[in-house]
Amino acid sequence: MTASKYLIFDSGPIINFALNGMLPMLEKLRKEFRGEFLITKEVKNEIIDYPLTIRKYELEAMQIKDLFDRNIIKHADITPEQVDLLREKREEIMSVANSIFRSKNDNIHLLDKGECATLALCSILKEPSLVVVDERTTRMLCENPENLRKLMEKKLHVSIKARREDYEFFKKFKIIRSAELALIACKRDLFDIKNPRILEAVLYGLKYKGCSISEQEINEIKKCKKLQR
Repeated sequence: MTASKYLIFDSGPIINFALNGMLPMLEKLRKEFRGEFLITKEVKNEIIDYPLTIRKYELEAMQIKDLFDRNIIKHADITPEQVDLLREKREEIMSVANSIFRSKNDNIHLLDKGECATLALCSILKEPSLVVVDERTTRMLCENPENLRKLMEKKLHVSIKARREDYEFFKKFKIIRSAELALIACKRDLFDIKNPRILEAVLYGLKYKGCSISEQEINEIKKCKKLQR
């Protein structure tokens, strides 16, 4: 993670941290990171602006807004020309993502505007960046689109054709999940709770709030952690 200049967050991981009471950990991690934690305007609307208008989500939105107001998470410092390029890239990514798979006569919708804006920001920044995404579809599209096609075929019980020439388009994006950030935080002793089972509890908390991580992965992480002791 230290080789990257930016971590660019989709809405899911930040919401997940908020729901699990882990925003203080995120702030500590930011202080140790040699770079910036960035969000797009689309993501800010999803995690702060809109939730502030709904009583059910207002508390978490206030807590996240506090991080934004203190520049723990922030918008990228980009030029007006880069803003225009960001919009163009966002629309291009949406177009490619939502036409890469086709079932019968219809394209399959994979990504929304917020996710595409996050990827677009990554593509226009010159410095090395990681995209923080918990949602499985986005991650698999970037890491293994053919496996995503097979998974969707199995899930939807239909034959899915792919524009395989577009697979390469997404390989430039490097993905990390909230679970990996939590593991880094645990290794650096950034959690206030000093309990040997904290990592397991955190990983399951993230899993049940939306992080795409399997029980097998959690068990492998636990084994690696024990071996490092």
